[in-house]
Amino acid sequence: MSTNIPLNLSELPIYKKAVEIIRLSQSISTYLNHDLSVLKSDGTEDTNIYFSGDIVQQSVSLAPEILNAELERGSEKKYKHIASLKRLTNLLYKNSYRLERSNSNGKDFLPILRSELKKFKKLQRSWMLTL
Repeated sequence: MSTNIPLNLSELPIYKKAVEIIRLSQSISTYLNHDLSVLKSDGTEDTNIYFSGDIVQQSVSLAPEILNAELERGSEKKYKHIASLKRLTNLLYKNSYRLERSNSNGKDFLPILRSELKKFKKLQRSWMLTL
């Protein structure tokens, strides 16, 4: 095992930030779901409710990708996990912008999520150099 890897992988700064993003996205989603779950006057549902679930699903997938990249021996397999991590981060950005157009008071919290994602991307760049 490389000397760069902490004995406990959960001590990695990028992993800690991923856990923060999970908690934040879950809180935002819960808040948004309260507003978005109400049916419209014509009886249809607000399609933005699906994006609130997407941000949770995507954020929950961040930490396992980090751990998989750290534990992977082959560089080609590491880069697959890194590419997946980048894709998930970009999807989180895109879905946060989609949710910001929703009819909910919770949309005010989405810039906070994007701010944390920017910090995550910075950590991601430096972390990739250590692999």
